[in-house]
Amino acid sequence: MKPRVYIETTIPSFYHSVRTEPDMIARRDWTRRWWDNDRDDYKMFTSGAVIDELQEGDYPNQQDCLEFVANLPLLEVDDAVDEIVQTYVNRQLMPANPRGDALHLAIASLHRCDFLVTWNCHHLANANKYDHIRRVNSMLNLFVPTMATPMGLLAEELP
Repeated sequence: MKPRVYIETTIPSFYHSVRTEPDMIARRDWTRRWWDNDRDDYKMFTSGAVIDELQEGDYPNQQDCLEFVANLPLLEVDDAVDEIVQTYVNRQLMPANPRGDALHLAIASLHRCDFLVTWNCHHLANANKYDHIRRVNSMLNLFVPTMATPMGLLAEELP
């Protein structure tokens, strides 16, 4: 069975990024290498929360970002997800604002995704937060997804 992957908002954003800073180019390139070469190794999902975030504002390649996730199955966001988000905020696991980080983690946890793939290394793919995430999810009897960047999931060796 293929691992289940939750695609968070930063993945389509970096895939279609036009930023020219060296670290942004590197993230874009790693995202493209992983998506273009390794995505068939996984069962991909996203959520309406990702689509909502991608629809906000006006930015270069916005339509490309929306098309990136258009064919991915959507994981349900229901009252149970909202309760988990509130627990994350109350336990100071995630900030109340932006709500998106807590929401993405709650969706991936409730729907038992093996990986939450993100470039958000402050609140999600952060090894210093993992124990706190594990403790809170264990208290809630929730699965603990591995938070990873596309670079961390590349099947090929990095140069």
